[in-house]
Amino acid sequence: MRARLIVAAAAVAAAVVGGGIVLSGPASAENTTLCDQYASTKVQGGAYIVQNNRWGTSATQCINVSDDGFTITQEDGVNTGGAPTSYPSIFWGCHYNNCTNNFSPIQASASSFAKIGSKVAMTYPSGGVWDAAYDIWFDPTARRDGQNTGAEVMIWANHAGGSQPVGSKVGTVTTAGGTWDVWFGNSGWNVISYVRTSAAASLNFKLTDFYDDAVQRGYAQKAWYLTSVQAGFEPWSGGKGLALSGFAVTQDGSTSSPTPTTATPTIPVVTPTTTAPTTVPTTSTSTTAPSTGSATCTATYKVTQSWNGGFLGDVTVKNTGGSATKGWKAAWTWPAGQKVISSWNASSVTSGTKVTASSLAYNGAVAAGATTSFGMQVDGASAAPKLTCSAS
Repeated sequence: MRARLIVAAAAVAAAVVGGGIVLSGPASAENTTLCDQYASTKVQGGAYIVQNNRWGTSATQCINVSDDGFTITQEDGVNTGGAPTSYPSIFWGCHYNNCTNNFSPIQASASSFAKIGSKVAMTYPSGGVWDAAYDIWFDPTARRDGQNTGAEVMIWANHAGGSQPVGSKVGTVTTAGGTWDVWFGNSGWNVISYVRTSAAASLNFKLTDFYDDAVQRGYAQKAWYLTSVQAGFEPWSGGKGLALSGFAVTQDGSTSSPTPTTATPTIPVVTPTTTAPTTVPTTSTSTTAPSTGSATCTATYKVTQSWNGGFLGDVTVKNTGGSATKGWKAAWTWPAGQKVISSWNASSVTSGTKVTASSLAYNGAVAAGATTSFGMQVDGASAAPKLTCSAS
């Protein structure tokens, strides 16, 4: 439900608006049409909730609700850059205190979490700018209302017209019957997106297929709580005809992970020439060499996206020593007064133009030859300063 084709400076503001507090909606109205901005209705006796969730535009959007999904029948909004117009979706769990029947947040370390699975089928129009994705939310507390602050795990079955996830690509993983590009960014919470390398018309997976990978990468924690499993679409334009059916969440481990049905045709990603962030191949690598016998590391800096007045930067820390580190620090001096606005996967301290970023409890231990990374949003002209790296 958040901005995907995004100017990063606007991400947090767009995300807050995107919370989509449900103002009103019928208690139960299957096979009906929802057009009000935040209208919602329970289906299957309250097992799931369908929501219009039109948070990024004032233009009309209507969805026709079925027992296990919905179809976008009208989508007049057009956003040429930044946030999508909406996230119409069906969900299990709680969205701003609008909860399915008898739901309580589930801690990711619980045995019951490992049994949760979901499946869905999707239909796509031939044009437009949109993505088709699950949006699975986690919070450090058993939250039922308000904005989650832990992790947002997105699972993209398909996308069109140049839409892309928040942040930058950090890897590739094979799971849940497919191969997925892994993207990471931060909008005040960690956003981990899994983008299928070939479009799929259906998905069937267990939550652990993706969440375990996010935990392993240091982007999520087992102590956090699952608050909702949502499936829907993020249109920027041309969303009419996007349809979803067969949505279900299982809690008994019965959902397997077969190869999803491949959508035909596969819609290629074409980077638009509107206000999308610019990818800047600017990098710098630390050159310091700690004394022989001590823990050693290097830090490589890359500007991943930039816009007028700011940019996103990623730093990859590599353990160049012979044993695992206990912790690490990367330090640098900005060349022209840039300022870190927010950072993730590191604790950053700024003194004038000097910045020191230190490892956190969950990513200080880096195996010999392995890497970890952290990112930041920065005000000012894009720049790649020289870094130093130290490890213990």
